[in-house]
Amino acid sequence: MSQPNGAGDLIMRNRQGETQSGVSIPNGGHRGFTLVELLVVMAIIATLLSIVAPKYFNSLDRSKETVLRQDLNVMRDAIDKFYSDTGKYPADLTELVEKRYLRAVPVDPLTESADTWVAVPPADGSGGMYDVQSGSPGQAKNGTYYGAW
Repeated sequence: MSQPNGAGDLIMRNRQGETQSGVSIPNGGHRGFTLVELLVVMAIIATLLSIVAPKYFNSLDRSKETVLRQDLNVMRDAIDKFYSDTGKYPADLTELVEKRYLRAVPVDPLTESADTWVAVPPADGSGGMYDVQSGSPGQAKNGTYYGAW
């Protein structure tokens, strides 16, 4: 069997797959990857992942903190509006939803539950909910506790 190369010459192969120059091409010219080549590629991928993964998870934590701050601001604003409209504090977050000051009770991004919000009563001892805080026991990147926000 003969096969032309780019210069128009013919390369002759014998039954063992050797060309006239004596170089063996296994499987009739099809080459695969060696174990060493695969290990080198895997090592490069592992190195790149070890660089990128921490940055990805840090950005996830920062985004959860940002969402928590925004949710707290929205709920505190709704509590203030409720108080200015009615002259009393709401009993809980569901009352704010029922009276349409909030569309829904937001999900705490750290605990991933809408039931973990901590209601803070007013200092004067009157009933209701003066403030709201996260129920997460964790600590933020700046060193403060989420429950103190």
